Amino acid sequence: MMKIFFILTLIIIAQIANAQGCVAIRSNGSTCTMTGAHNDTEKESTWTFGINTRYFKSYKHFVGTEEQHERVEAGTEVINHNFSTELGFTRRINSRWLIGFYVPVISNVRSSMYEHYGNTSKSPNARRETRSFGVGDVRVAAYYWLVDPAKMSKVNVQIGAGIKLPTGDYRYTDYFHRNDSIKILGPVDQSIQLGDGGTGLTTEYNAYYRLNKTWSLYTNGYYLFNPREQNGVSTARGGTPAATAISYGSDVMSVPDQFMFRLGANISASNFLFSAGMRIEGLPAKDLIGGSNGFRRPGYVIAVEPVVAYKIKKTQLYLSVPYAVERNRTQSVPDKIRTQKTGVYAQGDAAFADYSINFGAVFSLK
Repeated sequence: MMKIFFILTLIIIAQIANAQGCVAIRSNGSTCTMTGAHNDTEKESTWTFGINTRYFKSYKHFVGTEEQHERVEAGTEVINHNFSTELGFTRRINSRWLIGFYVPVISNVRSSMYEHYGNTSKSPNARRETRSFGVGDVRVAAYYWLVDPAKMSKVNVQIGAGIKLPTGDYRYTDYFHRNDSIKILGPVDQSIQLGDGGTGLTTEYNAYYRLNKTWSLYTNGYYLFNPREQNGVSTARGGTPAATAISYGSDVMSVPDQFMFRLGANISASNFLFSAGMRIEGLPAKDLIGGSNGFRRPGYVIAVEPVVAYKIKKTQLYLSVPYAVERNRTQSVPDKIRTQKTGVYAQGDAAFADYSINFGAVFSLK
């Protein structure tokens, strides 16, 4: 029972680190903590395979923490349907060291008016879709337990570091319709690009405190450092960037950092484990390393997160549904440049989801 509880506790905190909406931590190799039966005390190396699928629909626009209700009322809201499936492979080198390899496969559909005919168009065809599909940015990471988990200690902390590679297509294109007869091929919006174009450094931590055989506390976190400032991809959707966009630095896409932190409690019951906690995730306005100009929609989501997991033999199944309680589209660097140059405070908007759905399975392989 102790072994099952410990495995499930790790699975619960191995959720994919994705936010909701246009400030999303996209599924581009940003898995927070690895998956697998990490407490296996056998001497031979153990392979673990995990698959996580995530879906959300973002459509509620925010400027800061204020929702722009008029967008939905007028029918001009941007709607993103984001699907991602991440395949994770981990290998236990010994009882304290693991390595992991993560490959996301992404499918996105974005519906809008402003990118096509325009929000003021009265045409019934004004709302159009752009799409993207393919492999995202893969990630390789190594993990180390500060205390040997074979000892089943009451408290343990795991740290991890890795590299995110720019394998996802960050120049993905589709057609933008200007009217019923004219369409232009151009890069899709940043929120549905398959990658960000940067080689990033990842840091992670994963900690638990076991109160007794039934209750435990957990916390984990992930931060992606993206030193590259911009990836050179135009934001003009196949057209010519506006002079103001060039002046403010929003004519090309930035390569932003990403973050996610979680905290909560678990309760075990037979082969089930239930979890409740909070999570915050998003994109900072300024990167910790490198420049921060270029187009991005910075912000964060704070969500309550119920999770249920079930273990059967060497397979663990889980379902997580983070529900947003606060959404904040913060001021970007181009927003600040615009404010300084015009003397008028500027802050863009972003569309968020109410919730996301994460479900998956982890298989222990010899």
